[in-house]
Amino acid sequence: MDNSIRRSMPLFSMGIVQKLTGLTARQIRYYEENELIHPERTEGNRRVFSFNDVDRLLDIKSLLDEGVNLAGIRRVLSKKPVEANHPVTDKKTLSDAELMKYLKNELVSAGKFGKASLIQGELSRFFQ
Repeated sequence: MDNSIRRSMPLFSMGIVQKLTGLTARQIRYYEENELIHPERTEGNRRVFSFNDVDRLLDIKSLLDEGVNLAGIRRVLSKKPVEANHPVTDKKTLSDAELMKYLKNELVSAGKFGKASLIQGELSRFFQ
């Protein structure tokens, strides 16, 4: 499967995205209302986010932390392709194997110290 297709697949619920980004549900809905992100919707009208959506939210958060206002964020993101990688990966495209290794490590570490995590349930469907 092509990496760009994989990154655009809607996989994550609102709760998972909140944990991954550190944003509140209200903030995420606000960015959707202002057309900065476009998550998919399930038949039950729940938002489902892709890796690209999460990366975009992290970019928004980073810009806000730098003091950029909503108009500035809109301008910066309009010049940036949606599929662009997040700075955490140092602009490096992850291979399928690297992505699976990263997700597996997240899944394993999510259960440490006797604490179950929502991300654990979401990621467990990738590993049989």
